[in-house]
Amino acid sequence: MATFRDTPYSAFNFLVELEPGQGEDVRAGFAEVSGLNAELTVAEYRAGNAKTNYVTKVPGIHKAGDVTLKRGVIGAKNLWDWLDKARAGKPEAKREITIHLLSEDRSEKAVSWKLRGAMPLKWTGPSLNAKGGGDVALEELVLAVETIEQE
Repeated sequence: MATFRDTPYSAFNFLVELEPGQGEDVRAGFAEVSGLNAELTVAEYRAGNAKTNYVTKVPGIHKAGDVTLKRGVIGAKNLWDWLDKARAGKPEAKREITIHLLSEDRSEKAVSWKLRGAMPLKWTGPSLNAKGGGDVALEELVLAVETIEQE
């Protein structure tokens, strides 16, 4: 893990591990990761005999938002096969995904996020256009995530 520094890390060097150790694999080479977030709900409570005129905020459950992965279409079927497992209700459709933010020279992992209980929620194929000669065909996978941990 990287050490604290004065300047923020750049957002363009990262690895996604769909399976342990797979971050360098071309099938896990994503162009974009978005939606990393965690949210805590609160319950408001005030006893009738409280001496203050405001509510107390009591921590409730927490949840993680959906995470979106985008990559160029490379002919790999690993995302589609994973989606098929989720559609069939197979327990192995839930995985632990790790996302590593790397230093600029890629020599160290600055921050890592573990997405626990991640499973495909939505797959979107590329937009195809005969006039778009320089566009890259992208596929998108939205993951439902049970919880996110930062390392």
